[in-house]
Amino acid sequence: MLNWRRDPGYEQSIVLHEQRMKQLECDILRVRSDSERSKERTKLIEKETEQLKQMNAKERALSASIKRLCFPPESSSTPQAPIEPVSKPFLPS
Repeated sequence: MLNWRRDPGYEQSIVLHEQRMKQLECDILRVRSDSERSKERTKLIEKETEQLKQMNAKERALSASIKRLCFPPESSSTPQAPIEPVSKPFLPS
């Protein structure tokens, strides 16, 4: 006859193993979820970046129009000769 005794820590090791498996399954689901959220954030950032590029292009075009309208080429930085007055101002003595 065999002298067989059950390992006293067997049930505990099975429970710990099951808990670890459940934890790993939760970790896998979390990583997948994080990955999906990361993809969504990346798409959102790409969309916002494209919108900002378009807004910057519009701003540059508007800025060029404003400069062209408010500062025409004839108002260049070359100073014009001062106009001489027809008569001299009256200076009291």
